[in-house]
Amino acid sequence: MRSPSSWQVSLILVMGVLAVSTSAVFVRLALAAGGTSGVGFSLFLAASRLIIASFLLLPGWRKIPNFQETSTAYYYAIAAGFTLAFHFATWITSLSFTSIAASTTLVTTNPIWVAVLSWLWFKEIPTKKTILGIIIALIGGVFIVIGDGTNSVAASNPFLGNVLALVGALTVSLYFLLGREAQRHGLRVSSYIVIVYTIAALILFPFPLIIGSGYLNYPTSVYFYVLLMAIFPQLIGHTALNWSVRWISPILVTLVILFEPVFASCLGFFLFGEMPTILVLVGAIILLLGVAIAVIGSQKNDQVA
Repeated sequence: MRSPSSWQVSLILVMGVLAVSTSAVFVRLALAAGGTSGVGFSLFLAASRLIIASFLLLPGWRKIPNFQETSTAYYYAIAAGFTLAFHFATWITSLSFTSIAASTTLVTTNPIWVAVLSWLWFKEIPTKKTILGIIIALIGGVFIVIGDGTNSVAASNPFLGNVLALVGALTVSLYFLLGREAQRHGLRVSSYIVIVYTIAALILFPFPLIIGSGYLNYPTSVYFYVLLMAIFPQLIGHTALNWSVRWISPILVTLVILFEPVFASCLGFFLFGEMPTILVLVGAIILLLGVAIAVIGSQKNDQVA
């Protein structure tokens, strides 16, 4: 497979981050339109998002290679589907209990988890500059969380929401690493996302029915926002990130994803009046500085797979 140029990878990666940044906003809009919150409705959103994405990808099943030819890649993809399901179940639920800025900042702490998992699993030791960039970026994230106390939408249980967001960060980190291995073992990203999104959808499908929230009798606008979630953050955003992680370091991809809380917080301000404080703005600047240092420091490790 011909390697893409660095500007092509950068463009698609930025597009992916912009797309996933809309996820928290669509979730909050769906919560407002549905007039409800909690675990049941959050699982409905998570499952419905993946079900729609999987349905739109149905034609792709015909192009998936034979199982015997890429059996190892299939195992990685199936495992990634499980981690993606758990990621959405925890992170989307967190938005019922904490703010957009806090949730998206904590869920994007995955550079730590990716660095640790890459070191333990693949013996990939990050450079000193990458480690410094991670630390600086995470300090910026802490500023954002601390400064996120004057939003117009009150957090009903910030501790629970923040813990769920952190669990979502750990599971999505594993999801990216598994995705890279599935692609390295022979699956094209087009085949990989068909398997992963479908597996995650099948895992989450029964939970809204078991809990009692179900899939019916919600306002039409709720289903519209779920459709937008399936198209933008899922099909465009996650697919772009999964493609990027095939060509550059997963640590670098997750560092760039740290832009997500900045974009999401801006959207939260314009749509919900969640006014960023000075600490949030200072945190954003620190975060961007950390990302820049990490990008420079990780260049020597960004060999094409």
